[in-house]
Amino acid sequence: MCLALPVQVIQCLPENRGVINLAGVHREISFALVPDVEVGDYVIMHVGYALAKLDQAEAEKNIALFNEMFSEAP
Repeated sequence: MCLALPVQVIQCLPENRGVINLAGVHREISFALVPDVEVGDYVIMHVGYALAKLDQAEAEKNIALFNEMFSEAP
C-alpha cells in the first residue's frame, strides 16, 4: 500500500528541492513535479517527491484526519 502525506514547505532550496515539516520532522524532498512551490505551501508528498499542491484548508483537514487515525492506533 502506498501512502502520500500532506506536508508544509518550510524552506525552498536550489534545483527544485526544499524542506518540509511532517509532524515536527524536517525532510528534504524534490519539487521537480510541482515547480511553483513556495514557503508556507502545503503539498502532497510521496517517496521524497511533492506530487501536488493543496490549499491550506484541505491540507489541515487531511492532517487532522491522519492525527485522529494515528492517535487511535493500538
